[in-house]
Amino acid sequence: MSSISIRTPHLADRPLIAKVLEDAFEAPDEAQLVQSLIDGNNVVLELIALLDGVIAGHILFSRLRVEGNTVFEAVALAPLSVAPEHQGKGIGSALIKAAHEQLIAAGETLAVVLGDPGYYGRFGYTREQALGFTSPYQGEYLQAQAFGDAPTSGTLIYAPAFGAL
Repeated sequence: MSSISIRTPHLADRPLIAKVLEDAFEAPDEAQLVQSLIDGNNVVLELIALLDGVIAGHILFSRLRVEGNTVFEAVALAPLSVAPEHQGKGIGSALIKAAHEQLIAAGETLAVVLGDPGYYGRFGYTREQALGFTSPYQGEYLQAQAFGDAPTSGTLIYAPAFGAL
């Protein structure tokens, strides 16, 4: 029986994380995004999943600002990746659940994701929660989840690294 463990990455993990990202997305863009978010000091939470001791998945949440009547700090989930040979084994789910627990414990109250509603909806993200926000990514795939008292409208300001995508 395979065992999934979750931990924060070490510097030595960077090349393996980049490989998982490149394989999962079939392009280097997300690996470059992750490095840009790290270089820009915009990472709020980053975790990796190990399957039998091998890096099989990665998740990153970056700082997101909501500007409206007030300025509010939130997080953006991007990217989530699982190595193709390990997809369908619960690794993405384990990463999201572990990350949400840590984000809630840290006092974060709003997370936003751009992704498949059928997948992210299983973890509490909804299109309805995101409808009041203005975003360059506004559309059917923009979803949000409130972990606590959070704004329901405003402009989403992503880390500068997202502008390079």
